Amino acid sequence: MQILYQDNRILVCIKPAGVVSTDEPGGMPGLIRAYLADAHACVRAVHRLDQAVSGVMVYARSRMAASILSQQVREHTMQKTYLAVTNGVPDAQSGVLRDLLWRDTAGKMTRVVQSPGKDVQLAELSYELLAQADGMSLLKIELATGRTHQIRVQLASRGLPIVGDRKYGRSEDCPIALWSYSLCFRHPQTNAPAAFCCLPPACFPWTAFDLPHLIARSEDA
Repeated sequence: MQILYQDNRILVCIKPAGVVSTDEPGGMPGLIRAYLADAHACVRAVHRLDQAVSGVMVYARSRMAASILSQQVREHTMQKTYLAVTNGVPDAQSGVLRDLLWRDTAGKMTRVVQSPGKDVQLAELSYELLAQADGMSLLKIELATGRTHQIRVQLASRGLPIVGDRKYGRSEDCPIALWSYSLCFRHPQTNAPAAFCCLPPACFPWTAFDLPHLIARSEDA
């Protein structure tokens, strides 16, 4: 369990790939309780990451903290930034992607659709192209909405499948190259700004890019 920060109201950690983020058998809340050595500890999920995806997450350690953080998520004041490596290169250096997404619950897929309808939701994200290497692109992504598989399907629908994404891309011998890089929010007890970030592990395809330099240059821009 990689813990970035903890106090009596929140715990910020790195969710490993293959672990569900919600409170179900084998999920992150249970792993956090085991880490805390308290099977009855209050650990509440306030946002989600796909099971296949890794990176920074925050969990509430009280009912009040969960309520406050969940409100920040609903009001889009919790800022979520992701890194992704795609096959292909976007048409523009930066941009905003807006789509109507429909969740196929039977097929466990999210699909881009052209018109409103039942269970269709607007999805929006912004991206910045940080670098290109070997036909791949390193993107920095900020979510305006939080739809299931949003980043994966919005990019794939434009011919930019995420490397290692077997559901929306192609079979590749590496984990999905989508990483929750940073979270910015207000602490539920103090209301002070809180920001946490962590770079992805040094493995393919991340090693094709000079991540520390590229992220620093992007944040200084």
